[in-house]
Amino acid sequence: MVRSKIVVLDFGSQYAHLIAKRFRMLGFYSEIALPSAPLSEFENAKGIVFSGGPASVYDENTPEFNSEILNLDIPILGLCYGHYIVQLGYNGKVGKAETGEFGFAQLELNKNTDCPLFEGIEPEQQVWMSHQDGVLAMGDGFEAVGFTKDCPFAATQNLSKKRFSLQFHCEVKDTPCGNKIFENFASFCGMEKNWDQDTVLNVILENIKKQAEEKNVLLFLSGGVDSTITFALLNRALGQERVLGLHIDNGFMRKNESAKVAEAYRKFGFTNFIVKDASESFLKAVAGLTDPQKKRMAVGENFITVRNEVVARQNLDEEKWLLAQGTLYPDIIESGGTKNSHTIKTHHNRVAGIQALIEKGLIIEPIRDLYKDEVRAIGKKLGLDDQLVMRHPFPGPGLSINVLCSDGSLSKEDEEEFKKAQEEFARIPVTEFCANCTSKMEKLVLPVKSVGVQGDFRTYRFPAVLSFERLAGGFYHIPKKWEKIERASSSITNSAKFLNRTVIRLWQNPEISDEKLRIQKGYCDRRRLDQLREVDDIVLTELHKSGWYTKIFQHLTIDLPYASSPDRASFVLRPVCSEDVMTARFAHLPLELLETIIRRISALPFVDALYYDATNKPPATFGWE
Repeated sequence: MVRSKIVVLDFGSQYAHLIAKRFRMLGFYSEIALPSAPLSEFENAKGIVFSGGPASVYDENTPEFNSEILNLDIPILGLCYGHYIVQLGYNGKVGKAETGEFGFAQLELNKNTDCPLFEGIEPEQQVWMSHQDGVLAMGDGFEAVGFTKDCPFAATQNLSKKRFSLQFHCEVKDTPCGNKIFENFASFCGMEKNWDQDTVLNVILENIKKQAEEKNVLLFLSGGVDSTITFALLNRALGQERVLGLHIDNGFMRKNESAKVAEAYRKFGFTNFIVKDASESFLKAVAGLTDPQKKRMAVGENFITVRNEVVARQNLDEEKWLLAQGTLYPDIIESGGTKNSHTIKTHHNRVAGIQALIEKGLIIEPIRDLYKDEVRAIGKKLGLDDQLVMRHPFPGPGLSINVLCSDGSLSKEDEEEFKKAQEEFARIPVTEFCANCTSKMEKLVLPVKSVGVQGDFRTYRFPAVLSFERLAGGFYHIPKKWEKIERASSSITNSAKFLNRTVIRLWQNPEISDEKLRIQKGYCDRRRLDQLREVDDIVLTELHKSGWYTKIFQHLTIDLPYASSPDRASFVLRPVCSEDVMTARFAHLPLELLETIIRRISALPFVDALYYDATNKPPATFGWE
């Protein structure tokens, strides 16, 4: 069937497929293509969008681009890196911006310029930025449509050429007018609505039948949303007799998680799954590892080992079985899975053993082109209840990636960067709070690194800590307005080279001074996992009781090897709100709820300190590894 489409050119951005997804959700069919694609790729295309990307346009190794695309008589919209490509294509100039922007910015539209993209949109809008370069001079025939405080050419157009370019990312939820911009662009392109969820579901089911052919399918079931809905899709397409679910208790599950998962599956009517306790095998695989990437790889490779053991024990003919995964597109993007993208972190479903099976055609991934909210919509269409569909995401490696590990010391390089981070943070002014809070505020840096993403690149940097007035019992004052904390957090990370998170100190053992807290030797073992399970269970229990569990996208509890002794730990609370995983805001929990959580956790005998991660994505990822 010939279908009109919007083509998205993927310059390596984490958000390229999110652009395509947005158009599909609005009812307009869209496809991804490489920027080097021949002109034949654009047959039936009504419009083209250039995505962002991790490269600078003046780098030596930039994505290959077929400049003939700019000669097509088709409307083009450039976003971020695509904004630069459009401007350069018409003799504009691009270079390092005087001030980079990461996170929220305020867009103001020029009152004397009409732009089809902004029809029906208020002249002042919140937008989401993630850039260090900028347009220094517009291309021939372009005019400025909108600007921000630090970006004079945030939105431009050349109507005679049907060209538009935007510095900000209108594909993310944190640009509220983004959908309207895309809808206006589709209208300008003459697109008619031709895509819906029923079509998506039918395409997935037909693809499963086509890929599986006569083979049966084995699926790892973490109990999370992605693997559960993949399981339901496989059962719908192939029937339960051709599908086997394998839930592995890898020792990294939440408190009583495996029992709850099995109960939920039986309740829904799934009978074609088995549960295997492989915790000792997985704990042995990660024993002594401190590098986050090596730990993820060890977990992923061990899944293959356990899979092979189960295949042998069940007397399954490997020639007749495929391995299924609940891989989402963000997993592929963050693993550097497209031609021009950079690796943010290694996912367990993209380790060498899995890649080898993919190359042999032995892996099936029914939802690999979807995002979390799309997957949940499919789950509801399949009839799954909210207990399964609306659970917080819980990846295959489970809590193992929430336990940060250390050999008890910083490397020489890390020590030098830590000192620079401290000096850098001391120079950054934090003026968002009232005079009383500011006068009693302390600024420090935690000596542990965490992963982040800035400008489509992976970063591995230190977290800044804001600490306000210390109260009785080791509790700390928390400013009442989260918006002030959010502004301070963005200001700090936007100004920093060695910091990619901002956390708030909530509590510290009153018998422990700052000097006694230091990096301890700590690995991902059963003792630390059990401690993490207790803290995590307190948070999840209180979120359920308060009704906030369904108001946030995900909560992660992070265990830091930063304490007064090796048998103790500090913890970070990381609740986030997101629609698509690619961007997120830290959750603004009610202070009354947060205080209840703090008091319960502080009563645990092994806790030395408690923090709250007040960083959006970008510049931080959801987790710390």
